[in-house]
Formats: sequence, C-alpha cells, structure tokens
Amino acid sequence: MHWIAQFDLHLLIVFTLVLTRIGGLVMTAPIYGTSDTPAQVRALLAATLAMLITPSQLAATVTYPYALLDYLMVIGGELVIGAALGLGITILFSGTHLAGLLIGRTAGLALGETYDPSTAEDLPDFSRLLFWISTAVFVTIGGHRMVMAGLLDTFAAIPPGQASHPPGISQALVVLVTQSLSLGLRAAAPAVAALLLGTLVMGLISRTLPQLNVMALGFGLNSMLTCAALALAVGAALWVFQEQLQPAMETLLDGLSVAGGRWGQ
Repeated sequence: MHWIAQFDLHLLIVFTLVLTRIGGLVMTAPIYGTSDTPAQVRALLAATLAMLITPSQLAATVTYPYALLDYLMVIGGELVIGAALGLGITILFSGTHLAGLLIGRTAGLALGETYDPSTAEDLPDFSRLLFWISTAVFVTIGGHRMVMAGLLDTFAAIPPGQASHPPGISQALVVLVTQSLSLGLRAAAPAVAALLLGTLVMGLISRTLPQLNVMALGFGLNSMLTCAALALAVGAALWVFQEQLQPAMETLLDGLSVAGGRWGQ
C-alpha cells in the first residue's frame, strides 16, 4: 500500500481540472465536437492535450476540496470555461447554416433538404456545402490553432481551480450571435438578391405571356440562377467568414477575461 502514500494528489486534481476544461472545448467546438468525429477520437484528443498541458500548470495554487460538492463546483467552473470557448466558435459557424438556409428557401428548394446527423435536423444542401467549405477555410487559415492558443491563454489568465462564471461571457455570446446573424445575411445577400430579381423577371414574363407554364419554367430558372449566383458569391461568403473569425475570437476571449494572448500572433 506504499504507492497510495506516495501518490501525488495535487497532480491528480490539476490533471482532472485541465481535462475538464479541455473536455468542454472538445465537446462543443466545431471539427472537434461534431458527431462526425468519433467519441473515442475526441476522448483521446482531450486526454492527450491534458497530459501535455498539465505539467505547465502544476505550479498553480489549487485548494483541495474536502467535500464532493466542492469538487463538483470547481469541475463545473472549468467545464464552463472550455464549453464557452467552443460554443462561441460554433455560433459563428451557424452563420453559414443560416446563409444556406436563406438561399435554399428563396430558391424554392426546401424540398431538397436532407437530414444532417451533426446538427440532428434537416438542412438544405447549400448549408452543408457552405459549412464544409467554411470548415476547410477555418483549417487553412489556422483557426484550429487559434482555438488551441486561446485555450492556453485561458490557463494563463485563469489557472486551474480558480475558474468561475465569467461576468462578461453572457454578453460575449450575445455579440457572437449578432456577428453570426450578420455573417449569414452578408453571405446569402448576393444569391438572394439574384433570386428575387429572377422572380421579378418571371412575374413580368407571366404577365406578358400568360400561356407559358411559369411554375415549370420558374423552378428550372431558379435552380440555374441559384447555382450561378452561389458559384460567384461563395468566394465573397468565405471572405466574410474569414473576416469575422478574428473579431469573434477577440470578443470571446474578452468575455472570458483573457486580454491579449498568443492566439493572434
């Protein structure tokens, strides 16, 4: 039983606190937290990151919990920090879903919606297309590294065991929802404007040539116009997403009381 006496309780507590914060991020962040990523991979990623970060946090002063309730409260604070960081980026990604939804509904292609297992709801194919392209851009510009650097900055600003509900996180999430809505509207604006203009033209044609089958002609025209407008506007939509990423990270880290940091370097 000598190994029990030699067991480092401080190391165990710090590791569990670090693992909880990282676990909150891995559960909610895009790419890491989607159901497309197997649970075993997410658990292995969280455990690996925790083992890498824990040695740098051993100098943190951690108050030993003398009751299970106290320990659960500390664990809950760590979980809030990690989940808020991942949720903020997920909210930004939801703007691409909104853009695809606006384009699909305006084009009259709502019947083409398919079930998305990652969100557990029916989404237009345009939403999935914009989401995956945005994910590729996110990885290309180093967004995953920004998230990891932001996570390390939270450990520098809020050591393990000292996490509590950040007073500005609620306001930061509200701002992120606003930015996500702005992203969706700006990304969908060119295609929606082209579709509305096409509908106006079809209305004028139907008044001029009432013998034409406007319903059949309009559906095909809307489909071709949607694909053409989306092909021309997808670059602008992704540029808007790239521009929104850095302000979103700044807002999120400010809400977590993390100023500056290495993520923007």
